[in-house]
Amino acid sequence: MAIHATAIIAEGAVLPKSCDIGPYCTVGEKVRLGERCRLVSHVVLEGDTRMGDDNVVFPFTTIGMVPQDLKFTGESTRVEIGDRNTIRENCTIHKGTPQGGGVTRIGNDNLLMAYCHVAHDCTVGDHNIFANAATLAGHVTVGDHAHLAALAPVHQFCRIGSYAFIGGHTVVTQDVLPFSRTSAVREAHAFGVNSVGLERKGFSKESVRHLQRAYRLLLNSGLNTSQALEKMREANAEEADENVGKLIEFITSSQRGVIK
Repeated sequence: MAIHATAIIAEGAVLPKSCDIGPYCTVGEKVRLGERCRLVSHVVLEGDTRMGDDNVVFPFTTIGMVPQDLKFTGESTRVEIGDRNTIRENCTIHKGTPQGGGVTRIGNDNLLMAYCHVAHDCTVGDHNIFANAATLAGHVTVGDHAHLAALAPVHQFCRIGSYAFIGGHTVVTQDVLPFSRTSAVREAHAFGVNSVGLERKGFSKESVRHLQRAYRLLLNSGLNTSQALEKMREANAEEADENVGKLIEFITSSQRGVIK
């Protein structure tokens, strides 16, 4: 195992021999790393932090520190991170709280650019990109293949749908629709389907057309959300497009309302 002489590894930490621990890193006693993880330098891993294989963590990132929640009184909670994630400089990922289920969870193949923050009890899926200083408040859920541009803060308990693109400086206070392009002028608005992003991810042209029609009903028809949902269900009854079905389910299950 490559452990720099200046690194501090607590007794009890589990690090496979394939890991690479750089200068001035600190690894706490309850940390569990998977194979081939690399801590570049000055990384702090604390608390009950469990990380899968092939993750790379860059300098001055802290993972597993206590949450920024005044209700937290030292309970046993944790952070779980999957495989092949890249976590860049100065990111912060806090462990969960008992009120939120006790776990902050990040999936596989995500890129968190510099200064990103993932607060307590967040759940992040796979293949997401968070650009510089994108920040998640507590209890946020992010699907798969979403893209948060720079300086985009997300309010507590919001959901970010899969394949959504959120523009820079967009303040998110309600759920972001899956497959959408959502950005801020003075306040956040959805601007239709993220068609370029979906085609790059292998969505068929037919499915993109179905989603575009559903978004026209939702955003441009003059119908309220309930009326638009009824029309979307009618149109999808024949086509049975699973992605339109996911969009309908996302809207109907929203607790905070969706950004339109």
